[in-house]
Amino acid sequence: MAFRPSSDSTFPPLCAQASRSGLAFTVAPAFVVRAAVLALLTLGAPLMAVSTAHAQPATSPAGDTLRTYNIPAGPLDRTLNRYASEAGVELSVDAALIQGKTSAGLTGRFGVQDGFAELLRGQGLRIVRGASGAYSVRPAPSSDSGLDARGATTLPAVTVTGNAESATGPVDGFLAKRSATGTKTDSSIMETPQSISVVSADFIKEIGASRLKESLSYTPGINTSPWGSDSRFDWTIIRGFDAQTPGYYLDGLQLRNNNSWAVWQTEVYGAERIEVLRGPTSVLYGQNGAGGMINVVSKRPTEEPLHEMEVQIGNDSRRQVAADFSGPVDDAGKVLYRVTGLARDAELPSSGLPNDRFYIAPALTIKPSSDTTLTLLSHYLRVRDGSSYGSYPEMGSLLSNPNGKISPKTYVGESDFDRFNQEQWMVGYMLEHRFNDTWTVRQNARYGYTSVDYRQVYVRGDFVTVNENNPDDPANFRLLSRYPFGSNENARLFTIDNQAQAKVRLGDWQHTLLAGFDYQHSRNYQATYNDGTVSPIDAYSPVHGGAITTADPWFDGTTKLAQAGFYLQDQIKWGNWVATLGGRYDRASADVSSNIDGSTTKISEHNFSGRGGVVYLHPSGVAPYFSYAESFSPTATIDPVTNSPMKPETGRQYEVGLRYEPPGGTSRYSVAAFDLRRRNYITYTADFLPKQTGEVQVRGLEFEAAFRPVPQANVVAAYTYTPKADVTASSTASEVGKQMQAVSRNQFALWTDYRFASGIKVGVGARYTGSNWGYAESASAKLPSYTLFDAMIGYQIQRWNLALNVRNLTNKEYLSNCSQGVCRYGDLRTVMATATYRW
Repeated sequence: MAFRPSSDSTFPPLCAQASRSGLAFTVAPAFVVRAAVLALLTLGAPLMAVSTAHAQPATSPAGDTLRTYNIPAGPLDRTLNRYASEAGVELSVDAALIQGKTSAGLTGRFGVQDGFAELLRGQGLRIVRGASGAYSVRPAPSSDSGLDARGATTLPAVTVTGNAESATGPVDGFLAKRSATGTKTDSSIMETPQSISVVSADFIKEIGASRLKESLSYTPGINTSPWGSDSRFDWTIIRGFDAQTPGYYLDGLQLRNNNSWAVWQTEVYGAERIEVLRGPTSVLYGQNGAGGMINVVSKRPTEEPLHEMEVQIGNDSRRQVAADFSGPVDDAGKVLYRVTGLARDAELPSSGLPNDRFYIAPALTIKPSSDTTLTLLSHYLRVRDGSSYGSYPEMGSLLSNPNGKISPKTYVGESDFDRFNQEQWMVGYMLEHRFNDTWTVRQNARYGYTSVDYRQVYVRGDFVTVNENNPDDPANFRLLSRYPFGSNENARLFTIDNQAQAKVRLGDWQHTLLAGFDYQHSRNYQATYNDGTVSPIDAYSPVHGGAITTADPWFDGTTKLAQAGFYLQDQIKWGNWVATLGGRYDRASADVSSNIDGSTTKISEHNFSGRGGVVYLHPSGVAPYFSYAESFSPTATIDPVTNSPMKPETGRQYEVGLRYEPPGGTSRYSVAAFDLRRRNYITYTADFLPKQTGEVQVRGLEFEAAFRPVPQANVVAAYTYTPKADVTASSTASEVGKQMQAVSRNQFALWTDYRFASGIKVGVGARYTGSNWGYAESASAKLPSYTLFDAMIGYQIQRWNLALNVRNLTNKEYLSNCSQGVCRYGDLRTVMATATYRW
């Protein structure tokens, strides 16, 4: 195992997990049942409030209900779909009629037919209402030249053609209906028996998020700032466990990390959606953490032309340009392209060091027939960053200091030394072929390379004593002891996933069978040091430029990791019931070669993981569910005492939940209670030696809602209650009963926005995090709770979208974590003004 956390960080170790063979089902804990009852009661209030919130609407002269719309310009199919959704009507469209057409959007108050007429003006099309009340788009007769797009109301509706949401496609608005992350098949979220959240590209843009962790700040069960302000990585904690162990996912394939600093990066501007599956996921994905997984779904080529240019400026000298182009290459639409990219020139808030980024992602889709699709995905990313990650002693941040509070803007590093430079590229493909109505096969593969040149001066956590005769002298609480850290790394990763899907009906039972075999292999080279000499620095009047001497690497070697797994899943539907059952067998190996002593260590592990769940789909839109799931991840860690491999880690979770999706499809409410256990959990001693904690147990309740109280407004809410996240068994008795991660009992987030008929839109959000005792409850005092506010104001005019986003509106200074005598501040205020032009 090639990881040793530096003393500055108590770095969340990126260790893997494994499990004993077998599948043990037991009765769900009483806590889960009690929490489920509480959840049902909690859910009722907002549902009743929403159902009674509507006033009597005005009507048009034609008798249509008048509604206010603010639909941006874009491809005609998307604007029509969004309009029909907001108007609450059924729309049938022949895709050939609107292919290649664009719309200028719709702003103002309209009746149903008048709104359609405005969207179709000048397109050579008209709207027709059938006897059943459904609307359809028809070619405008030549005699209708110069007339509007309103048509007769007695013609029959045509057959609906597919413009519906897919599991990997764009989400119109904030509420996704389908996902493949929870099942690896295109499935309804309502039918998935496990907590899953989807953050759409529209919502990411609305809240002004420029990082993955910022995009998830209104998602339940996630701590998006577990280690303070950090420009290097997107650290997150899901249900009490590090989510970046052993890696995030991109398009369903793992970005495997190796407990080091060569962490694979993602770019949210290149994301169509970000999906969070909470709880163990090893049955489908193999080695993974117990808390859950994050899957970023890339933007893919579109059948309709898409053109977007974006310019952004902000504080800290932020200047960014971005572009997104897509559409067909040929007239037949068998070859589609997409190119997405951005370039950013910015500075870090404290040091003034660079915070630059360049990203480009070309993609190509080839459709030789209606049954075969091949999508080629690639990207290149360059990061030039000075690293904002740093810490300060408790005295002056959490505790009082005779010299006053240490400002979070204090730069304690060395600008001539500090840097985090990363290069990354990936190429891959997604191939799907449909043989018939029963059989479909898929193969997804990717190869990637990344290199990291990282070095930084860190604070040790103690002050330098300058007056031994007077321990209380304020001068003894000014000078910070420091040390240099550095790591040079490169990593290569190959992953492939082969799937065969069969849809079979046996009587009243409908089965979606999935069989798969996946394989991944990574090779990581790492040379890391975390010692040396550097002069102290005054925390209240810093002077930079001291000489730096680095120590020899404590690790210089190569780690190879490989995993192969075979999995089976069956999604069974009968009547109103949906059951999901699955099992998987894995073999994993790790080879660690040291260039320091020439040693080679080999580790081999295997495991069986299981999963089962059931959902009841009530006709009213209520869907209760129950599930059990297991996780597995090899530790790839050597016990320094016995010099033998440590036991694999395992996880298991019981979850009971309830979703409610009222008719109309514009809102969803969900609540889930869970009992999660992680065994053979690896932690590190004060001497940085790995050891295995017996068990960590997390129990909690999560609530999530997305709804429109009125057509021109959106509300997104998330609440997380975690009464227990403790070590329940350990070889170190003092750890029992304490938290391992810094988990707050209560977390709450609420975002709401409103669009006026004039084209102006406003939004405001609040994010609350409760108090805790820091990592491993090692803080000397309780970290205070904090609430952060976000705001947005925008203006939509024809093809332009203008927005001003402010995160941490009040510029609140807060502590996100403390450990081993040092504390870390969270992000301060960021301001971004964005101008987007689409045509």
